[in-house]
Amino acid sequence: MSQTHSLPGIQPGQPAPDFTLPAIHREGTVSLSDYRGTTAVLLAIYRGLYCPFCRRTIAQLDRAYEPLKAVGVEALGVVATEAHNARLYFRFRPTRLPLLADPELTTHALYRVPRPAMTDDVAKFLAETPLDPTGELPAPLPLMALGEELDRRDGFTPTDVDHRDMQRQWGQLKGQFLVDRDGIVRWQNVECAQEGLHGLGKFPSNDELLRVARTCL
Repeated sequence: MSQTHSLPGIQPGQPAPDFTLPAIHREGTVSLSDYRGTTAVLLAIYRGLYCPFCRRTIAQLDRAYEPLKAVGVEALGVVATEAHNARLYFRFRPTRLPLLADPELTTHALYRVPRPAMTDDVAKFLAETPLDPTGELPAPLPLMALGEELDRRDGFTPTDVDHRDMQRQWGQLKGQFLVDRDGIVRWQNVECAQEGLHGLGKFPSNDELLRVARTCL
């Protein structure tokens, strides 16, 4: 196995794997190849909606949608839940960001977004290490308490689908990929790749995303 393939995520210079998934924002399906030859795409691959960090970064990317479009980049999000569950959520929290449903995590696999093993060391870190990746709390909290507090702040009540998603996806990371109009990855960011578990829940700022869009295409 080459060194490139041992790294997390599809690497810059490699072809972006195509996929076809149900749209959340409308009926029908969307393929990555629909954009080929027309526009670059910032592809954001999320966990399910049970993940408060994903909910926040979807809202953040919604704010970046028009600025990215102005520099020639369409944003596209993939949410690891069933389409009907996502449509229920976004009925009350609408977004301009086009979103696709991928409950089976096919895009995570295609783009090699890791799912680390739940070792004793990882479990200890999650149980004991205070985190605040969004910087919105008075003080950091261990992961489970942090999730509960963010759900409370959001007024988020998980559905049965959300509970099943969390059980099936526990440990799955998320990633972002900038794909040019020819279908080649030009930039990528995989959760925890730079900071280890201290990077949980973090997402590039919109300023960084715009800088990447301007400099990598």
